[in-house]
Parts: sequence; structure tokens; C-alpha cells
Amino acid sequence: ITKHTRIQANGIQYKQIDREDHWDDFFILQLYTATLVHKLPYLGYSGFPLFNSQGLWQLLWFHVGPAEFLYYWLHRALHHHYLYSRYHSHHHASFVPEPITGSVHPFAEHIMYTAVFAVPLLGPFFMGGASISMFYVYLIGFDVMNCIGHCNFEFFPRWFMNIPGMKYLIYTPTFHSLHHSRVHTNFCLFMPIYDHMFGTVDKSSDSLYERSIQGKAVPVSAPDVVFMGHGTTLLSAFHAPFALRSFSSRPFEEKWWMRPFWPLCFMLAIVLRFVGQAYIHDIHRLRHLKLETWATPAFAIQFFFKSQWSWINTRIEKAILEANESGVKVVGLGALNKNEALNGGGKLFVDKHPDLRVRVVHGNTLTAAAVLQKIPSDVTEVFVTGATSKLGRAISLYLAERGVKVVMMTKSKERYEKILAEAGNEIKPLLQHAETMEPGAKCNQWIVGRFCSAQEQAIAPSGTTFHQFVVPPLQETRTDCVYTELPAFAMPKDTKDFRTCEMTMERGCVHAC
Repeated sequence: ITKHTRIQANGIQYKQIDREDHWDDFFILQLYTATLVHKLPYLGYSGFPLFNSQGLWQLLWFHVGPAEFLYYWLHRALHHHYLYSRYHSHHHASFVPEPITGSVHPFAEHIMYTAVFAVPLLGPFFMGGASISMFYVYLIGFDVMNCIGHCNFEFFPRWFMNIPGMKYLIYTPTFHSLHHSRVHTNFCLFMPIYDHMFGTVDKSSDSLYERSIQGKAVPVSAPDVVFMGHGTTLLSAFHAPFALRSFSSRPFEEKWWMRPFWPLCFMLAIVLRFVGQAYIHDIHRLRHLKLETWATPAFAIQFFFKSQWSWINTRIEKAILEANESGVKVVGLGALNKNEALNGGGKLFVDKHPDLRVRVVHGNTLTAAAVLQKIPSDVTEVFVTGATSKLGRAISLYLAERGVKVVMMTKSKERYEKILAEAGNEIKPLLQHAETMEPGAKCNQWIVGRFCSAQEQAIAPSGTTFHQFVVPPLQETRTDCVYTELPAFAMPKDTKDFRTCEMTMERGCVHAC
């Protein structure tokens, strides 16, 4: 929706999200202020009519006149070095504004703004024109306009801004974006008239608006690399950056307050099942490369039902074809999107579309290497679940080559024998088949490649280490055992625009998948 008229190409970082974490302080202050006004003698909210047209005209006059004028000069004063360095620089640290940026200020500034913004409400109040609708119209309208000015995309149509005089009466996201990037221009609240009167309009305001509305300010281009993930638990829907920005900037953890929303997430999963398509989850940069994370519209549990595989593959295939058409160089299938039984790690799509220009890859080799690195060199026996998956196969064969006895737990004797046939004669005796979890009771090194319930984990002897490559990660039900983290890597320091933690990973880390 927004990518075609973006104003600034840069994204936001964790630092900005943390600084803007208390964006609601302004609204809390307004609540206290309104309550105080209600309690003051000769004021209070009582006896107001629902609607008073005369009062709304008075409201408009007090805003256009005193409020906009006072704010303009207050804002210019805040850009004086003394006040800017102590107060207003906190707001301008958000070089790329987002809607909530407009409410992020130090407390002293909030007090100043509250005094200015009270003028349009107190004016009609003392002139006898106040009404219930007046308060709602102004406060809601104010917040909407504040959010509009801090959007990083332009949406006011050209025909609207070409109405004579309109550019003096309402600012655009482009107009205020220039204030954040140039700092000493475009000071208005919502109406640029005073910037025009006092000569502080940025000269590039009109040209940047034209380039933004035409999609030329930040031309849309295909990413170099796309990583395709998917939701884990139903409640992981809250971890999308466009759902709860602050929550998604920290490692995912299910909170108590999320549980009442489980039915809503369940309904979302049903809707996505019928109308969902792969979507852009986040956008990043690594040096000269443009990266995007796309999400398959499915949650982890759906991958465990064969009846859903055809639908999931259809969504993945469509995303790959769209990437191929747009010029993406590489599509990486992550987590369960690359499941061997699902699509052979992507081979299904490559075989079906031999003329693909985009390279379809998976990170199994990387994941296997990360898992193997965690296994102590003196281990003599391991118990592997998910042993006949592509990852389980690679790990089992490698460990057998090292002389480790590998108990491969799988109910499919055919798939076990297929892997056994690949092994050299000297290591075949080390690859042993288990059809149940019970043989794991004799081994304290488990390599877990599929979901294990608390009951299954209880089979492991005390002191067992659970090495994981399972999505989602195991629930740690054994306090007498060790659970390793999912295979992961730290990102290079020159990666940009990362604002979301990859599920349970810490900031700056990604799964090795």
C-alpha cells in the first residue's frame, strides 16, 4: 500500500523504536489535564449540547488563528540551539518519522504543547459555543493530522492539493518530512500558511511532493534477496512489525495478556487460509544488497497436516513466480517452507518451472553445520528425531562418518533404508533404526528435528542435552536437562533497517535456516 509513494528510502532501527516506546505519554497527560479541568471551579464538563455548529466555527477560528500562530513561533523557538539541544532534539532523532513519532517529546514540551492546543477548546468554551462533538472533533482530528504528518509516504492526491489555496491550509507528509530531514524549515503545525508568510518554507517542498506522489522519490525496485518465513504459534501474529511494533522489536514470548486474543488469531488463520497470500513482513539492507522477509500465510501447525500441503505449496509457488517476474535474484525458503516431505526443500518448484531465473535455495547446509558445531567432540552416541528429513539425514550421515553411533528415530522403515543405502559399508552399523522414542532413554545427547511433547521429553535420562533444529522450538519441560538454542548467527554490523527480532532470537541474530 505504501511502497509506491515513499518519501525517504531509509527504514527505522531498534534505537528509534526504543526511544519512541513511550509515545503514549502525551495521551496520558491529556487524560490528566482533562480531568483536572473538569475538577476546576467554574469549568468542568456539564450541560454541553451534543452539537453546536457555531461552536465548531469558533473552534476552527481559534485553531487557524491563535493556535497555529502560537505553535509556529513556539516551534521556531524550540529550534534555537539552547532549547533544541535540551528538548526538541529528542523528537528530531527520529530522522525517518512514523505515525507515532508525532507524540514523542520530552515532558516539558508536552506541557508547552498542551497549553497551545488548549486555546481552540477554551475559546468556544468561554464564548458559549462548546459542545460534546467539539471536543471529539478536535481531539480526534488533531491526532489524525499529527499521524498524517509523520507518515513516510505521500497519499494526498494531486487534484486535492491543486485546489487553489489548499497548500496553505493543510500540510502533507512530504512537507513535514522535510522538516525532519532539513530541520530548519517547514515549522507549521498543520497549516503551512505561516511558513509562507514568514519565509520558512523549504524550497523543495513542491518538487518533493510531486516526486513522492509519482513514486519517483523512492522508486520501487525488486529486492536482491527474499527470505520466506511463516508464523509459528497463532499468537505469533502479534509479533509482526505492523501489528505491535514495540513488541516485535524484542524476542517473541507469549504473554498472559495475549491469551484472550487467541480466538481472534484463530479467526485470522481461517481468513488467511482462504484469501491469504505471501506478504512482505519486513525490509532490510546489507551493504549494497536490498533484502526482504516475506511470510507464507500459514502457521506452523498447518504444516503438520498433509491436507494443507497443496495449499501451502501453491502459496509458496506463487510467491516464487512473483519474485522471478520482478527480478529477485535469490529466494531462500526458511523453516517449514523447505520441509523435505512438503516440497523437497524447494525442488518441487524448480522441477516444475525449469526456466526460473531466480535461484530457489534453502539453508539446510548452514543449519546442519550450526547444529553439528554444538555437539561435543567426545560424544559416542546420539538419538535423532526427524532423522529422515533432509537435515536429519545430513546430520546422521556426518556423525556416523565421525564414528558416532546414531539412533535414527522414524516410523518409516523405507526412508531409513534409503538413507542407509547411501552410507558407506564401514558406517552402516553405526546407523540404527528406532520406531519409537524408548531407545532415547539410553542416550543423553538428543538431536531434535521434530516436535517432542513433554511426555516424550520425559523419556530422556537426567542430564540430557537437547540439540534443536525444530520449529517452533521445544517447550523446556525438563529442569534437569539442557536445551540448546536454535541454530543462529549474529548479523554483520553494517546491516541496516532491522527493527524486528526474528521470533525468539535476540536483536542482531537470525536463525541459521
